[in-house]
This record gives sequence, structure tokens and C-alpha cells, in this order.
Amino acid sequence: MAAGIAGPAAFTGAWIASSLRQTGYPAAEIQLSGLAAPGARDPWIMLTGFLVLGGCTVAFGTALHEALGGSGRAGPAPRLIQAAGVLTIAAGLLRRDHMLLTPGSVSWHNHAHDLVSAVIYADLVAAQVLLALRFGREPARSAAPGDPASRDPWGWRPWRPWLLASAGATAAALIAFAADTSAADAGIFQRVAVSIPLAAIAAVAVRLLRGPVRPPARTSGP
Repeated sequence: MAAGIAGPAAFTGAWIASSLRQTGYPAAEIQLSGLAAPGARDPWIMLTGFLVLGGCTVAFGTALHEALGGSGRAGPAPRLIQAAGVLTIAAGLLRRDHMLLTPGSVSWHNHAHDLVSAVIYADLVAAQVLLALRFGREPARSAAPGDPASRDPWGWRPWRPWLLASAGATAAALIAFAADTSAADAGIFQRVAVSIPLAAIAAVAVRLLRGPVRPPARTSGP
């Protein structure tokens, strides 16, 4: 579960450090993919962020699938999270040609990077929605006094509205970003759109590190 915290932390730290190192540009002007382009200063920082985030996201999706009961109970959200991890690795390796969006022809891997990135964005919104729906199906729980579970008697159910809200906020930021990707503030919208789902992943990982969320114990009737 620690991977769900380490991946977002590494990626966020990478784009903050890399943004600040691009002398001559405002920190938020260059899109995240441009920070890993060959023309960027120290592109290995952002490239490492992509690869670490991708690997950790795959590991977290696997752990989440098991924590939610495995096949038949976990739902599709953990698999979507795993897919986002694989695609993030691909997006890092399929580097953009230039730091800034410039007119003219670009390489095949630049086109592939843009396509993979679009799929990742859609994946992250869908994963949050499906995870919220999965959590909403959790039954109420009760725990005996002194049981660690008593600190969280409702299990995952309270997470549903928060995840739906984060999915909506992610979608809104992506729409603002896609409306004009070459605008001066496009980099800000992109960073917001990426940070929201990463924060949601980290929050779920922290909750799981506190201990497994067990289904309520069945009680026999009279």
C-alpha cells in the first residue's frame, strides 16, 4: 500500500523540481510532458517521475484489488488504476519532441504520447467514479469497544461522495486544460487535473495502511 503514497509523492516532487529548474520560463508555463522533452533542463527528473509513478500505481492497483476482496468483489476500479500505471510508464518513455507546443510536424512517439496521455486522463476520472460506486455498496459495520475498526465503523461508505467530487473536479480541470492547451495557464489546469486523482490514490493508500477494512461480521439469527 505504501506504493500508493510513494508514487504520487515522487511524481509531484519531480514536476515541482523540474518546473523550477527551467530557467527563463514561468514555473507553470511548461506542460508536464514538456519537462521530460530532450530540450528541457535535466529531463531525467521528470522521466524518473513518470516511471516511478507508473510502477507504484500498478503495485497499488494490485494491492487494492486484493484488499477489496479480489475478483468478483473488488470491481473494475483497481484494474483501471493498474492500467493507468502501465500507460504512465508508456507516456514517460514516449517522450514529446519539444518542451513547448510548437506548430509543425512531430514524431510518431510524440503523437503516441499525446494519445496515451488522453487515455490516462479518461482512465483516472473513470477509476474514481467506479471506486466511489464500489465503496457505496459497502454495508455498514460495527465494532466492539476497543477494536481498531471502531474508529471507522462505516468502512468505505463515507468515501463515496468525496471520490465523486474529486472525479468531477478532475473532469472540470481537464476540460479547462483541453479547451486551449497552448494557453499561458494551461499548465496550471493540467497540474491540478493530475494532482487531484493522485491525492485521492494517496488518501486511499493511507487508509489501507491503517489496517484492512473488513466486512461486518455476520450474526446468526435466533
